[in-house]
Amino acid sequence: MPRQFGTIAFTPAVKAMQEKMGSRENYERFVAKGADNNTINPDLEEFISGMEGFYLGTVSSNGYPYIQFRGGKAGFLKILNERTLGFADFRGNVQYISVGNLSENDKAFLFLMDYRHRRRLKIIGRARIVEDDPVILAQVQDKDYDATVERAIIFEVEGWDWNCPQHIPIRYSEAEVEAMQLRIRELEELLAEARNMSQ
Repeated sequence: MPRQFGTIAFTPAVKAMQEKMGSRENYERFVAKGADNNTINPDLEEFISGMEGFYLGTVSSNGYPYIQFRGGKAGFLKILNERTLGFADFRGNVQYISVGNLSENDKAFLFLMDYRHRRRLKIIGRARIVEDDPVILAQVQDKDYDATVERAIIFEVEGWDWNCPQHIPIRYSEAEVEAMQLRIRELEELLAEARNMSQ
């Protein structure tokens, strides 16, 4: 358990529940001796760069969490430096709930799920909206992705943690399924050729 993530996530109520359920001692040790995990290391960089989407969590002024899927092509979530991530906020259903929440509370959460390899990453931090900085807007935009960018959302990493793979169902993307189907057709053709030659 990384120190920074646990320091933020383990509120007094969480610690009390850990104590009640018998896991507090272990988590206290992990947080005391664990790595900070508040910078993007090479393993995270590779993982994040390969993701086509993630879930963004924000908090409303009435205290309710709001979670929304954000996606694009692989690498949509950009690594701007070792502590900062950013992504283009495309025009969508114009509800502006996440953006509205961030305008008054910058606490945010990113949840990245790789179903194929059964890996999930939790990142906790603070996010801000950028609308009028051409340098940042250029950093988060993909030139070959046809979507209207309304703003950038910049995420400052405060801590991250990998979740265990238990109970994650294995799923494949459309592109992965297409590649598998193509390979199956190729193998079927080779098998048919081999059968014809043996007759």
